[in-house]
Amino acid sequence: MLMKKGAFLLVAVALFLVTNICAQEVPAGVVQAFRKGSTQELQGYLNDKVELIVQNKSRKILKTEAETQLTAFFEANRVSGFTVNHEGKRDDSSFVVGTLTTANGNFRVNCFLRRVQNNYLIHQIRIDKTNE
Repeated sequence: MLMKKGAFLLVAVALFLVTNICAQEVPAGVVQAFRKGSTQELQGYLNDKVELIVQNKSRKILKTEAETQLTAFFEANRVSGFTVNHEGKRDDSSFVVGTLTTANGNFRVNCFLRRVQNNYLIHQIRIDKTNE
């Protein structure tokens, strides 16, 4: 009897872990890149065209220009951390909302991704200064 309960518990835990790994909404590399303020790490997750909105200035630009703009932002605002406030998934898209902590204050980051050939790629990044 004890053996059956142990086996059942083991199967339940395994199913829980597999479900959570497969249901990952936002690639961990995206969150890590924001934590480090690393455009180099973020570039692998950028779609060919990205809508970049920084301080209410919106631009739909090519990936290379988005990399340049993000590098300039990270250089002007030395990043010391990134906290995920919320993330989710719906159909073939996902998002993460977080707080980017920098030397110049905190910024709210909204990052939206879409599935492109079995990979989630960023199609929009919004960065706004917060009053925190």
